[in-house]
Amino acid sequence: MKIAILGTRGIPANYGGFETFAEELSSRLAQRGHEVTVYCRTNNINYQGSSYKGVRLVLLPTVPHKYFDTVAHTFISVLHVLFQDVDVVLICNSANSIFSFIPRLMGKKTIVNVDGLEWKREKWNAMGKAYLRLSEWLSTFLPTAMVTDARAIQDYYRDRYGKQSYFIPYGADDIRLESTATLGRLGLAPERYFLYVSRLEPENNALLVVKAFERVATDMRLVIVGDAPYADAYKAEVKSTKDARILFPGAIYGTGYRELQSHAFCYLHATSVGGTHPALIEAMGCGRCALYLNTPENHEVAGAAGIAFENSSADLAEKITLVLRDACRRKECERRGLQRVRERYQWDGVATEYEQLFMRLSEPRPPGSG
Repeated sequence: MKIAILGTRGIPANYGGFETFAEELSSRLAQRGHEVTVYCRTNNINYQGSSYKGVRLVLLPTVPHKYFDTVAHTFISVLHVLFQDVDVVLICNSANSIFSFIPRLMGKKTIVNVDGLEWKREKWNAMGKAYLRLSEWLSTFLPTAMVTDARAIQDYYRDRYGKQSYFIPYGADDIRLESTATLGRLGLAPERYFLYVSRLEPENNALLVVKAFERVATDMRLVIVGDAPYADAYKAEVKSTKDARILFPGAIYGTGYRELQSHAFCYLHATSVGGTHPALIEAMGCGRCALYLNTPENHEVAGAAGIAFENSSADLAEKITLVLRDACRRKECERRGLQRVRERYQWDGVATEYEQLFMRLSEPRPPGSG
């Protein structure tokens, strides 16, 4: 099949979950003999090649602004893909669903992966939230099909709009790296730090994690990995802590990121908006104990394989203290988390589900089948 993936910043992944998703899915589909194209933003991708891991790259410009970056690039990408020999167009992010009918009109099967409830993010103003709510509704009928990566999000679309989506989860590897080069560069010792990974935006609650850790008596470190392009004020507030145990190395990807996940004492996940969060299942795949904010989406992923905390620094501090004192509880969470990833969140299985969906949608329908 000939497949195009758009709506992300592109690959090689160097930003967030959708970019990792695009890289992992596209490379696996290419390995299986499909012709795959990923659309990339010129203001994000510095990779010089025209292909990556067997995937064709198309770099197109965008409008580098918080409110226009994603939709501007997606619109340009949609116009480009109209003139390409492509069977299936996979568009990431419900914010881009407004364009999904265009390739569909040209006979291309169009799928939107809606992610989470984007309008809940605090970075959007009233107009932005209104547009995202509209996009959410449009995603239920403009594309050929809609994909949700969490059962909780699938339930939301069914209950609110009466629309059924295809559930295909996010993926992760179950490989733990033994190398520690990144730890050495940052002055960290294996199993002597807590790890938090996310974009530093309000709904991801990095500030709550910092405030909680400040309350805990331990000589371990807290490593806050992440950045955000349009959240300078919030980032400054998060980094204003006087606690010398807390480290802010910025965004880290690839091997360095995997090394930090592999050797953390415990992973802290505090994101309150979204579907299946990549960093959470990736930490579990590395065999790390996960403390997670108690939302339906996070509980769906971790459940009893992790330890839930409420949206307060006091409760998180209590749970951090718990894992510091109870090694048996922590080890049991590590075992359960790894088992859960192996059973539910393997990238090869995710790629197979997308492949089967694409092929099913592309099959000719007999007359009168609707």
